[in-house]
Amino acid sequence: MKHILQALLLFVSLSVFSQTSSKENYDKKEVYIPMRDGTKLFTAIYTPKDISKDKKYPMIMQRTCYSIAPYGEENFKRSLGPNSFLEKGKYIYVYQDVRGRYMSEGTFTNMTPQVEHKTKKDVDESTDTYDTVDWLVKNLKNNNGKVGQYGTSYPGFYTAVGTISNHPALVASSPQAPISDFFFDDFRHNGAFLMGYFRTFPVFGVQKTKAEKEGWYSDQMIKSTSKDGSIFYGELGTLKEGADKYYKNNFFMQEIMDHPNYDSYWQSRNLLPHLKGINHAVMTVGGWYDAEDLAGPLNIYKTIEKNNPKAKNTIVMGPFSHGAWGRETGKHFHNDIYFGDSIATFYQKNIEYKFFHHYLKENSKTAVALPEAYMFDTGNKVWNEFTTWPPKESTKLNFYLSSNGKLDKEKSQKTGYSEYYSDPNNPVPSSVNYSDFNGFTPRNYMSEDQRFALSRPDVVSFTTEYLTEDVTLAGEIMAKLKIASSSSDADFVVKLIDIYPADEPQNKDKPNVLYANYHQMVRSEIMPSRFRNSFEKPEALTPNQTTEVNFKLQDVLHTFKKGHKIQIQIQSSWYPLMAINPQKFLENPFLATKEDYTKAFIKVFDDSVIEVDVIK
Repeated sequence: MKHILQALLLFVSLSVFSQTSSKENYDKKEVYIPMRDGTKLFTAIYTPKDISKDKKYPMIMQRTCYSIAPYGEENFKRSLGPNSFLEKGKYIYVYQDVRGRYMSEGTFTNMTPQVEHKTKKDVDESTDTYDTVDWLVKNLKNNNGKVGQYGTSYPGFYTAVGTISNHPALVASSPQAPISDFFFDDFRHNGAFLMGYFRTFPVFGVQKTKAEKEGWYSDQMIKSTSKDGSIFYGELGTLKEGADKYYKNNFFMQEIMDHPNYDSYWQSRNLLPHLKGINHAVMTVGGWYDAEDLAGPLNIYKTIEKNNPKAKNTIVMGPFSHGAWGRETGKHFHNDIYFGDSIATFYQKNIEYKFFHHYLKENSKTAVALPEAYMFDTGNKVWNEFTTWPPKESTKLNFYLSSNGKLDKEKSQKTGYSEYYSDPNNPVPSSVNYSDFNGFTPRNYMSEDQRFALSRPDVVSFTTEYLTEDVTLAGEIMAKLKIASSSSDADFVVKLIDIYPADEPQNKDKPNVLYANYHQMVRSEIMPSRFRNSFEKPEALTPNQTTEVNFKLQDVLHTFKKGHKIQIQIQSSWYPLMAINPQKFLENPFLATKEDYTKAFIKVFDDSVIEVDVIK
C-alpha cells in the first residue's frame, strides 16, 4: 500500500519542480470541491491549453492520501497522468487530497468504511467520488462528459471504492495495487501483523489539525541508526514494547493493538461485499511480487467478475513489485531475478494506454481490445492471455508433504510426520537482505533465495525430483495442513520455491549472485492457527492433538521448467516481516510479553497437501 520512505520523499521532492512540457501545454487551477455534507476537498486541475468548444477533452482523476504536491497554481507536476503515452494524448488531469489529508478538510480514516446511505448527508469514499465527478462535469468547460480514474497503492483503494459511485460520467476505472480487506492484505495477513511495516505508522496514524502542504507527521518518523536494519528489529522487543515506545499516541497503531480479531472494526473495512452494481469498464492491475498489496487486485477482480456480469472487467498481473509498472528500469529485475527488458513500457503502451484511450476518447460502450486476463508467467517470463482467471482449462493437482522430505504427487502409504522445533526467542529470519529492513516496507523477500533457511531446525522442506517436463501453475494455491503442536498456539508459514539447476549460468548484471541451485521464492503466506476455524472467534490448539489448518496462498502463474525442482518450506516464525507469535494462546497475542514466549515441537503429517491449479 505504501511507498518505501525513500520513494515517498523522492516523489515529494521531485514534484516541487515544474516540468516544462506540462507548463507549456496545460493550465493549472486549484479549487475546493464541496461534498454533500459540506466538507471541502482540495483539488488541482490541469487543463490542456488548446481546449475549446471544438476540442473537448475527457478527464482522468486520481484521489490520494499521499499529497497532490506541488501546491500553488504556478507549480506544476513533473508529469501528468498514469504514463507518458497518455500525457501526449492530452486529457484534463484532476488530483484530489482525500478527507483529512494535506489541504483537504475533514477527518482521515484508514480504509474508510462504506456506509448505508440512509440520508443525503451520509458520506464515504464512494460518495466523495460521485460528488467530485459530478462537480467536475458540471463546472469544467469543454469537458467531453467522460471521466476515468486510476491510482496505485492507497490511491488504488480510492479508485476501487470509486467504482461503486455509479456516476454516469465515470466510464473507466483502473485500481492498481489496491487493498480490498485490511485484515488479509497489507498490515495484516490472515490476521497476523506485519511487523515489517512498523516504520509506516506515522504516515497513517497522526491526524492533522490544519491545512498542510507537507508531512505533519515527520517528527514521528523512526530514523535508521545503521545500514543493517535487523539491528532495529532485534532491539525492538515485543510488539507491545515497540508500540508503547514509539506509537503510544498513534491512533492507527492503537486501533490495531485493540482489534486482534476480525471484528466489526475490520469487517467494516472490507470493500469486497460492496462491489456491486458496477456497469463501467474496470481494469485492475497488480504485481506478482507486490509485497504490500497482492491479495487486493486478485480479490477485487474476482469479486467484480462474480457480482457484476455486465461490467467490462479486466485483470493485469506482471512481474512487478509494488507499483513498479509505473516506472521503467530498462532491464527488469525483481531482486536477483531478471524478467526481460522494458516490461513497464510494454504495460504502459500496450495495456494501460489502450484501456483509457478507448473508453475516454473512442467508444465507452464497446469493450476495448484487451484480453480478460493479461498475466505474466514468472517462470517462462512471457505475457499470457486468458479468457478467464483462474483459467478454465486448469486442473487441480495435489502435492503431498512426505516425511521423507519428498514433495510427492501420490499420498504416502505410511502414516508419518515431519517435526521441527520452534522458539519465539530465535525466530526464522524472513530475509538476509538486512538493508531492506530499513525501508518503509520490505520488498525483495518476495523472490529471494531461500537457501538461508534450509539448515535451520525450525524449518522443514519438501522437494520434488528434477522435473522431466515443464509444470505450469496457473491459479489458486491452497495449503491443507494436518499438524500437531506441543503449544496452544502457532503460526504456519508456507513457501513455494523454484529450485534452479545445479548448472544454472550466471547473470553478468548480477556478478555476486550464485544462480546455481538458487532457491527462488515464488509465493508465500502465513496463517495463525488460532484462526483456523474462524477469524472472528479464535481458538487455542489442544497440545499434541492432530489439527487441520487450511489457508489460501495468493494466485500464481509460474512455469517450473524442466530440470528445476519444486520445493515447499514450512516454518512457524518469519521475522521481522511478521510479528512473533508467542505460541501460547492469549486473548490478545499483540499484548504478549517475553514471559509468554513458549517453545514448541511441531509436527506436519504426511497427509498434508498443497493443492494447486495446473495447465498444460
